[in-house]
Amino acid sequence: MNAQEHRHDPAQAGGCAHSHTHTHPHEHAHQKAVLNRLSRAIGHLESVKKMVERGEDCADVLIQLAAVRAALNSTGKIILKDHIEHCLVDAVETGDQETVERLNRAIDQFVK
Repeated sequence: MNAQEHRHDPAQAGGCAHSHTHTHPHEHAHQKAVLNRLSRAIGHLESVKKMVERGEDCADVLIQLAAVRAALNSTGKIILKDHIEHCLVDAVETGDQETVERLNRAIDQFVK
């Protein structure tokens, strides 16, 4: 890779998690926020698991699961915003139709 190319690492949250090469310098502007939100969601989900193990009320478990889902959706929105602001802008400028198509497929999966 030359100095202008960046290969995305799927382990990096907050940006484009795919393995093709972009020809622009890529920043994961919201990576720290995404990692913090994911850590909180993981902790919350572990708490929900313990609620189930203790046999707590199903309605309470469902409410907590809804909170976890909302946290994940919020995190996804941050990742999407980062992707649009960085990867998609560059893809449009360079005519990279593959990146645009990948985003469309990802959005379809995310909003199911």
